Amino acid sequence: MTGYLGSYVTLGLLLVASVFIFVGAFTANRLLSPADPAEPEGKRKTYESGVDPVGGDWAQVQIRYYVYAYLYVLFAVEAVFLFPWAVVFDRPGFGVTTLVEMAIFVAVLALGILYAWRKKILNWT
Repeated sequence: MTGYLGSYVTLGLLLVASVFIFVGAFTANRLLSPADPAEPEGKRKTYESGVDPVGGDWAQVQIRYYVYAYLYVLFAVEAVFLFPWAVVFDRPGFGVTTLVEMAIFVAVLALGILYAWRKKILNWT
């Protein structure tokens, strides 16, 4: 279809077809699924790797895992900002100001890792 409204007609036909597929899939599921499915013995019993669980169903996770994950994300974001900066840095117009801005950025992150190190957050016990 050509013309101004041709792309809208194509989009409309695509939307109508997708609605028919969606409704058809749910209708087929409703018609083909059993009305009263069987509940075999032990179907709702929890297990891990084929072994019956031992102990309660609540386990406490230590905070240090979250701290390590947070620090990883922090320095991954730093790397994401450093690579494009390094590519653009040698272009004309990016001089001392750009270098100072990146030095401040890296200094703030270095202070963060120094703080974590001084508080012994990074020590694995």
